[in-house]
Amino acid sequence: MRTTVRLDDALLRAAREEALRCGTTLTALFEEALRERLARVTPAAHPRPRVRLKTVTGKGVRAGVDLSHSAALLDFMEQTE
Repeated sequence: MRTTVRLDDALLRAAREEALRCGTTLTALFEEALRERLARVTPAAHPRPRVRLKTVTGKGVRAGVDLSHSAALLDFMEQTE
């Protein structure tokens, strides 16, 4: 995708020099920097709310069941049918 971004002249010069020093393109340098920044910010900026699961008997999940591992959960459900 192509877009236009306005940058401070000194910042652009420094970015071009860094890209040249690293043997990469300016685009690749910008993409890398954005990915690193977004990876650092996104989880902290949007923390997931804690979910409390309700069970029929109220005693929680059956021992040995890991709800975060869908393939294992499917196997367990097929065994108990």
